[in-house]
Amino acid sequence: MTSSASRVRPSSSENPEDIRTMTGTQLQFKIMRLGVDPTQVVGKPAPGPVDRRTIEMRGMVVEYDTAVPMRDGVRIYVDVYRPHQSSGAAPILLAWGPYGKHWLTNQMYPGSGVDPAWISDLTAFEAPDPIYWTSHGYAVVVADPRGLWNSEGDFSHNGPQEREDLYDTIEWLAARPWSSGNVGMLGVSYLAGSQYQAASAAPPSLKAISPWECFSDWYREFATHGGIPETGFRPRVSTNVSYSRGRTEDPAANMWAHPFDDWYYAEKYGAIDQITIPTYMVASWGDHGLHTRGTLNAFDQIGSTDKWLEVHGQKKWMYFYHPDSVERQRQFFDTYLKGMEVGLEHWPRVSAEIRDNGRSDDSIWKNFDDAKFSTDVFPLYLDLSAMALEPSAVAPQSSESFDATNDSISLEYTFDRETDIVGPASLTLWLAADHSTDADVFVILRKFDPAGAEVAFPTGSIFSDGPVALGWLRASHRETDDQSTPLVPHHPHTNEEPLVPGDPVRLDIEIWASGTVFHAGETLRLTIQGRDFQKRVTESGVPPLQILHESLRNDGTWTVLSGGSFESVLRLPRSP
Repeated sequence: MTSSASRVRPSSSENPEDIRTMTGTQLQFKIMRLGVDPTQVVGKPAPGPVDRRTIEMRGMVVEYDTAVPMRDGVRIYVDVYRPHQSSGAAPILLAWGPYGKHWLTNQMYPGSGVDPAWISDLTAFEAPDPIYWTSHGYAVVVADPRGLWNSEGDFSHNGPQEREDLYDTIEWLAARPWSSGNVGMLGVSYLAGSQYQAASAAPPSLKAISPWECFSDWYREFATHGGIPETGFRPRVSTNVSYSRGRTEDPAANMWAHPFDDWYYAEKYGAIDQITIPTYMVASWGDHGLHTRGTLNAFDQIGSTDKWLEVHGQKKWMYFYHPDSVERQRQFFDTYLKGMEVGLEHWPRVSAEIRDNGRSDDSIWKNFDDAKFSTDVFPLYLDLSAMALEPSAVAPQSSESFDATNDSISLEYTFDRETDIVGPASLTLWLAADHSTDADVFVILRKFDPAGAEVAFPTGSIFSDGPVALGWLRASHRETDDQSTPLVPHHPHTNEEPLVPGDPVRLDIEIWASGTVFHAGETLRLTIQGRDFQKRVTESGVPPLQILHESLRNDGTWTVLSGGSFESVLRLPRSP
């Protein structure tokens, strides 16, 4: 059989038998690899052999290594934490992720801000605490997906197989004699993305979901940013999903094999717009490069009538496990899994923390109708002669040249009145790569107080030195389509158009959403450069959890132009 698809070089760990599926005349396949023996795991405890047993501990009944049959006969293993039978039938919270149901701890990574007193030492990574939830009448089930750890079969990283398995698992759990028949899902990151999948598959017993912080567009939020390959997080993910007694999909190898937005990414999450069950979602302003954009977009796509969104400005694990957050989670599930009336009708549809000085105690919360937040465009035009941002168009043409690999340029605007900037922003930039046919452009927005000191914000899971917002674009991916709006340019990422060295081109760069107040006298700084804003190394020399871009196409100098026929402008979302 012949195919129009070109064969990519397999990863070094790939099994010679690739998974191949046909779609029309196009041969499609994923790069698979032999699993790493789970007992050889690095950085977390190793699982023991399958040990089916039921014990009573800490007021719970715990069923270890319960085998759940899938429709094709494969068995996956779950751990069940449930109240005693005398407590009555229990609704279920399912946590579905790749990190190992055996990895239980109340000690998060240093810098996370999670107080160990908030959760028990039986808590799986980014999952709900079974001690808390069983004490409130819920069962917590933590699953090892197909092909990971001791679960049978081969692992597919999201996609149709995982959706079928989620469906089968939910319906099997709902039929247990100790179950009320009502299932919900709760968790962070992968444990949130699996909720998109399960809800789009629509198992009848899945009644409500609460996804906290997960990308929803594999290509634009995980594989690349603006078409620039992400090189820090994707290898970590590939390691996380490598521990198997069968074979596993190799996400990093597959993403390198698919530099454009194609079928590989399209199948990952299912039809998010077909989700109709009640949904309580949470995002954070500080998770740029991973979860912010996807969570906001998924909320808008979900078709549920009963749906709520919170957007906070704190560290994501701290916010998820904070006792106040857990109480809101319980209010939500009490409503839809237990049928209790606890006042959700008074929750705002969308609420967002507007950051001020980087401390949550000085933030304010505002309510919005949707996750677009504001469509009021506040334009600031680049004046390169003064290195300033101006509220009115700049007539004279100006330019600035700098070394794309080592230097940067910054332009500033000082606010004369208090202004809330809430939502996604964009930068139209006229740029010439003087000696190259491509350019990887990084955009950073930062806040400075009247004395000139930078105001830093929580970012990601463990850091406190983040900027206001980030944006990226590979210039050869500059094509936009009719999904674009003034604040959110949309790039199809289906082909490349090389630059002609020295010729200016218009770049419309998406800047991920943020929520920040600028008081009178405070300054917004726009920085343009050809590299990551921050790179961190721990004392041991090992990079911590961070987003990186180290496969760049920058060379020589760039010339940025503005004014006249080269109108470069930053567009900000100004909230009333």
